[in-house]
Amino acid sequence: MRVKKRSIPLKFFTLLCILSIISVFSISSVGIFAKLAGAPNLTVNQTTLYYDDSGQVIGEVSHGQKRFWVRLDQISPLFIDAILSIEDRSFFEHNGLDFKRIGGALIADLKAGEKVQGASTISQQYARNLFLGKEKTLERKLKEAFYALRIEANYSKDEILEGYLNTIYFGHGMYGVEAASQFYFNKNAKDLDLAEAALLAGVPKGPSVYSPLLSLENAKSRQTVILSSLLNTKKITKTEHDRALSEKLTFFGNNNSIYHTIAPYFLDEAKKEVQKILKDKELSIKNGGLRIYTSLNIEAQKNVEVAIKNVLPAESSLQTAVISMNPKNGEVKALVGGRDYSKSPFNRATQSLRQPGSTFKPILYYAALEKGFTPSTSMRSEATTFTYDNGRREYSPHNYNNIYADKSITLAQALALSDNIFAVKTCLFLGTDELPSIAQKFGITSKTESVPSAALGTSAVRPIEMTNAFNYFANSGKKVSPSFITVITDCKGNVLYERKKQSSQILKKDATFVMAQLLKGIFDKRLNGYTSVTGASIADRLSHDYAAKSGTTSTDSWMIGFTPTLTTGVWVGYDSNQKLELWNEQKYARNIWAAVMENNLASVPVSKMDVPKNVVAVDMDPETGLLASETCPNKIKTYYVKGTEPKETCYLHGGSSKNSTKEQTKKIKKQKKWLNPILKIFH
Repeated sequence: MRVKKRSIPLKFFTLLCILSIISVFSISSVGIFAKLAGAPNLTVNQTTLYYDDSGQVIGEVSHGQKRFWVRLDQISPLFIDAILSIEDRSFFEHNGLDFKRIGGALIADLKAGEKVQGASTISQQYARNLFLGKEKTLERKLKEAFYALRIEANYSKDEILEGYLNTIYFGHGMYGVEAASQFYFNKNAKDLDLAEAALLAGVPKGPSVYSPLLSLENAKSRQTVILSSLLNTKKITKTEHDRALSEKLTFFGNNNSIYHTIAPYFLDEAKKEVQKILKDKELSIKNGGLRIYTSLNIEAQKNVEVAIKNVLPAESSLQTAVISMNPKNGEVKALVGGRDYSKSPFNRATQSLRQPGSTFKPILYYAALEKGFTPSTSMRSEATTFTYDNGRREYSPHNYNNIYADKSITLAQALALSDNIFAVKTCLFLGTDELPSIAQKFGITSKTESVPSAALGTSAVRPIEMTNAFNYFANSGKKVSPSFITVITDCKGNVLYERKKQSSQILKKDATFVMAQLLKGIFDKRLNGYTSVTGASIADRLSHDYAAKSGTTSTDSWMIGFTPTLTTGVWVGYDSNQKLELWNEQKYARNIWAAVMENNLASVPVSKMDVPKNVVAVDMDPETGLLASETCPNKIKTYYVKGTEPKETCYLHGGSSKNSTKEQTKKIKKQKKWLNPILKIFH
């Protein structure tokens, strides 16, 4: 009996069906497993950008990979079309793996006897960029396929495409289309034209081969292929194709990164503040991608740098620190911590401790105003040896050049002339513990010693502390702290931090206003006495209503001053604490300060502080501190807390003859009973 044989085609068909069922089952199982495995973490390191107060980029932190994450709608559609046409035309149709493309690649490879055509989809490339290396092994390809399926199963096509375009490598350390666009063309990715988009889309195939900075010929060849692909898929017209092909492109390379040199001392402090802010908010800066908006004003910064360059001799080893701030909120608008960051990144504005000299006196005199002193309070300026600590210790301060009035002078004149004897007498009258206490109210955290010499600024402080202390005078006594950061967002614009406004009243508003007005005296030559007012050398160069105080020690020169809208502090000295022996060295701080303030306020209207309701102004005779008579040679409008203004008229310049000098002095002593103890000690 003969057995009937089955046909070979039937066997083949049966086998094919079985294989198909197994394949479908396998793929379905893998797909289900990919979904169950969950969404893979697509986080990548991104470049963090720092901006000035106008939104201009001033610095960055790249973590080794320069990448700026942008949304899909912030990328030129021309570039998206170009990358899809050359990398994955079926991107929106497949589920992560393009089997038709895989089959075609296999056939091409078999015909050539080697690997000649790739079949990776954008999803596979994205997976490789995020999780895998570039080794050509079966194990890596299987992992790549599985990650691609996981990505496709858990993210939308737009999310995948956006991620891919932000992670592909374009050479020269540039990752993602935004970084590449800025690097090659000095423009944002959304602004790429067709020629630029087509050329840029060709670079990722091999950045070392197709970078236009390395081989323009190769880059143009690849651009031609991509433009032809766009034409064939009807994404562009023949006219657009020809125009793009003939367009002459300009490449920038590193030329667009000049902002790295802007305000390096400022940026160092900004980065420190960011770390503290994010740590306090339990956030991480590891992956970057932050947009950090700072308080820096580039024009103010340039004015500071130019002033330093113009004033300090190039051949000198003198160093400097300059800080300009907004007194209303403490925002640092400009900061220089040294003459050359590349030679010395040590930030003298925020890290060095220097003796502030007479710039500390306004803090002392504010405390005195709180305790009943007035601008007319008078004490003798003469060589004096003081005893303190229950008579166990002596202190003999000296005025500059050992010059004294050898008579009584007013607080207003003592401040303008920077009389040291008056300051130490005030300190001892208040008690040596008073100055450290009041210094803390001004935001000074460096230790102030409880000794008479502290009145003359012998306790070291940081320049930024002293500058910020003067903000309190400029803003009517409100608490402010130096700040560099205003807003921090993530790469998608979500606000992570926004600086809160400070508004607590720390000092007495009336006394603060009176003190601020007294600080204008250093420029008022009507207060000249046994010596000239300390701001006389720059007074004629000033066009605004400034209040300020200079300070000098054997090793330090200072000038700090303000208007209601700007405070600037300047320190000049040697890192080695070398003495300032040359006369010019003691003028540099004042000259830098004058240049900075004048240039930064050149286009700003002159502004004045509002007079508090409990403050009155009278014309004072600067020599006696009494009301100026019609015959007084100098009359200075002086502010007093209401009720403390002088009631008697000056008797020295042809006023009422019934009051002799002796009788007038008795009346003053009687009116100022609180002053009797100090008068007995020092007169």
